[in-house]
Amino acid sequence: MVNIYKELKQDIGMPMPTTGNLSSWAKQGVLLLNAVLTVRANEPASHAKIGWMDFTDAVIRKISSEKQGVVFLLWGKFAQEKQALIDETKNYVLKAAHPSPFSADKGFFGCKHFSKTNELLVQQGLDPIDWQLP
Repeated sequence: MVNIYKELKQDIGMPMPTTGNLSSWAKQGVLLLNAVLTVRANEPASHAKIGWMDFTDAVIRKISSEKQGVVFLLWGKFAQEKQALIDETKNYVLKAAHPSPFSADKGFFGCKHFSKTNELLVQQGLDPIDWQLP
């Protein structure tokens, strides 16, 4: 989350939050969803083959098919593999490197996904996300 906060600061000038409480984002329709929802400590992707991909694929397909104008932010290789599940004739896809400390400097920093998301929402006549956190 620290790297996400750093990008928010660089992109939209948001000060570093004092909390990890993202409930204000959730109330505005923001869903943060990893491709795999659990891992063994210090072992990235260690649970990639235990069924999480099927679950997250189903979530993405459902959102993409039932909603319109959704902005999907695909951060990292696993997330970008989900692009095929998204109906891009009615939704939007923005891609960047994963925000983890191992890859954030390979394309996550500077992606400006937060301001780009708001631009896409406003173009549709929708309210932009208020990314500010306490």
